[in-house]
Amino acid sequence: MAGKTDTRDAHKGEHKTGKDTHYEIKAKNATEEDKRFLAEHADELSKTTQRAKWIHSTDEHEDHKGQSLATRDHAVIQAWAEDKERQGTPATVPGTEHGDRAGVLRFDFPGYGGQKLEHISWDEWFKPFDERELVFVYQEHKKDGSPSTFFILDNPEREDG
Repeated sequence: MAGKTDTRDAHKGEHKTGKDTHYEIKAKNATEEDKRFLAEHADELSKTTQRAKWIHSTDEHEDHKGQSLATRDHAVIQAWAEDKERQGTPATVPGTEHGDRAGVLRFDFPGYGGQKLEHISWDEWFKPFDERELVFVYQEHKKDGSPSTFFILDNPEREDG
């Protein structure tokens, strides 16, 4: 059989492959769209993204403190960053822009030394987020229960995937 046959169920972590062997995707709470995205980019996304609980609305939350969560939903990202405990502002690293698009995406959290960041609008932040098909991987709380500002942007186009 030429090529490979690859069927994945991201929710259950099931994995069947015809020719090539790949690691399992064990994402929790993944919709069909999430499953397609995960399957399409399986070899390019971090294992943390593949195992995270996927969040689709501001009403969904972690199952336990310190849990890795993942989303591509703008409202979830904005609510997390602007939460009263974080008070984050969308930002970019000056000098990293690509034409009219923000380059390195960050949040400026009060008290975390964001002097070198340039504040941008949410539209400016989400434009490269969507164009690059990024996944927002984050924590609501640290394992000790305190609010977390931890996040990464997983990029399926990165070369070290």
